[in-house]
Parts: sequence; C-alpha cells; structure tokens
Amino acid sequence: MKNIMIPVLITALLLVGCVQKRILDDVNLETGSAYDYVDGKIRGTALVPVYLPDQAVENKTFTASSDLSRDFLRDIQRQSSDPLVTGSLKVVLFGEYLSNKKGILDLMDSFQRDPSIGAGLYLAVTEGESKGFLEGNYGKRGNAVYLTNLIKHNMVTKDVPKTNLQRFLFDFNQLGKTPYLPRLKKLDHEQIEISGISFFRYGRVVYSIPAEKMFFFKLLVDDYSQGTLKVTLVKESAAIESIRSKYKMKLTSRDPLTVNVRVKLNAVLKEYSGKKVSPKEIKEIESRVEKKIESECENLIKEFKEKNIDPVGFGHFIKSKTRNFSFSKWKTDYPNLKVNFHADVTIMESGVIE
Repeated sequence: MKNIMIPVLITALLLVGCVQKRILDDVNLETGSAYDYVDGKIRGTALVPVYLPDQAVENKTFTASSDLSRDFLRDIQRQSSDPLVTGSLKVVLFGEYLSNKKGILDLMDSFQRDPSIGAGLYLAVTEGESKGFLEGNYGKRGNAVYLTNLIKHNMVTKDVPKTNLQRFLFDFNQLGKTPYLPRLKKLDHEQIEISGISFFRYGRVVYSIPAEKMFFFKLLVDDYSQGTLKVTLVKESAAIESIRSKYKMKLTSRDPLTVNVRVKLNAVLKEYSGKKVSPKEIKEIESRVEKKIESECENLIKEFKEKNIDPVGFGHFIKSKTRNFSFSKWKTDYPNLKVNFHADVTIMESGVIE
C-alpha cells in the first residue's frame, strides 16, 4: 500500500506546483463585457471594476476591435497595466447589429472553450450598441453587479424566463428547441430596463417579443413565475400576482399532430377596483384571467410558428415521445401543429381593495 501511495502523493504535489497563482491586487478582473459589430470588425469592450477606499466602485473599460473574436482579450491586454483575467466575468452583452446581422456563434464558441468562464454566466442582447451599456453609472457596487442583479432578480421573481450560458448552449445544440435571451434598453445614463425577449436561429436574432408578453411566455417555459397580470371585468378591474405556476404538455394525436398544453396557476388578488370581493367576483376574475392567458399564449404560439422558431420546445417534446422521429419531416409538420391550450387559475387569497 505504501508503495502505491508514495508515487500518488509525489504526482499530486507536482500538479499543485503547476497551477498558476494570481494575486488579486496584481490583476484586473473583467466582470462584464460587451460586443458590437462595427465597420466589418467585432468590437469588444471589457468592464473592470476599480475599488477605491470609502468610495463607489469606479467602472473602467477597455475597448479593442478584431476580425476574430478570440483576439479580443489579447488585444486589450496591451491597454491594461495588469494582466486581465476572465475568471470573474458575470455578464456579457451583445449589440443589436451584431445579434441581428453577424450573429454570436463565434463568440459563444469562445466562451464555452474558456475553462475560467462559469456556466452560469448571464447573457443579454441590447437595443443599439452594447458598449454604452457598460459606460453608464448604475450605483455604488459597479455596473457589472447592477446588470447581473437586474437580470437575475427578474428571472427569479418576475417575468423573465430563466436562461444563462449553459441553458442557451443546451437549447442551441438541442434539435427542436429555439434559444432566447433577455433584451435590454438603456433609458438614461443611470438606468436600464428589460424590454423583452429575443429569439435566435443559427446564432442570429430573428424575432423579439415586448415586455408585455413575457408573463405569458414564461408560463409556457418555466414552472415558476411571480408576474403581475391585470384584467378588466364588466364594470371593475383587477390585478393578480402569480405565486406558483406549472405547465404540462401531452401528445394526444400524431395524425393530425396535436399537443395539449395545460397551465395551472395559483395566484393572489392584489388589487380590485370594486368595494367588495365576493366568491362570485373571485370566480369571474379567475375566468377572465384564464381566458386572457389562453388567448395570449395561443397568439404567441401562432407567432412562433409563423417565424419558424420553437422556443417552447414542441419539437424536442414530441421527439421524446416518438420512435424514429425525423426532424426533416418535423420542419414541415411544425407549421401545421395543432396546440390545444388550457389555463386553470385559482385565486388563493385577496389583497388590496379600493
């Protein structure tokens, strides 16, 4: 046993000695990056936080242009006084022209090949050039933290469906599933909002939905949502907030190809313009919410089929239920896919009454 352990220990010590050590004070940590397509080249912008004693974080950026995306980090190293490392990268933004025309596949390939970049990296597309989104002033903790928290909390507690580097690459490499990313809009030098969701085909944005439709899209692809939905009754209006939602798909026929989608939503009545909320009003509100969800989700699915994208993943779902599934045949079947959508809404409790 001793004869076996000694070589193992020697090998382990040698491997530890080969690890490159970094002292945090002697490197620049890239926490955010932005990519645009300008004058036939990819322009990359790296965001590096500068921590000053008893002051807000200073946002420093480095910019370089190159024909190849992998040359970006090498080029900006010549501008940095300390080695620039990507181990703390939190968020990556893609400019509108780059996402729509050039595409982001080369960049995504470089991210997945970099072992220092985590799979939970947040990605987003921007309205206009992405460089300006890193050059704002969004609080004391730095722009990368602001952008990361903006995307994260809207995915966890609001209407943005969950996605990151790992999920995007999985959807991209999975036949029968269209990848998507949140879309950002810069309101001013100190404020950014999530303005919608963008959908990709072959690495390019081919369609986007506005923020008003994110609630319904998330119901189709996520098991959990805390979004707010308003409905109008005959005389009154009401607003509900979902506390938990689940969706389930079932293949009911192959000729014609038919899928049933059922969404179960438990909600809280947050506001009601009437004077009293009786069981009758509760039932009416539930019915109106169900009809609105069914109508909006059916319209979304219709739009997706018209644009030849499948972010809900019907193709992937049907493949899992079908032996010898043919994706070449699916391309012609998808536009004619029949989807029966049903919403089941239960209001668990009532809230504010005007």
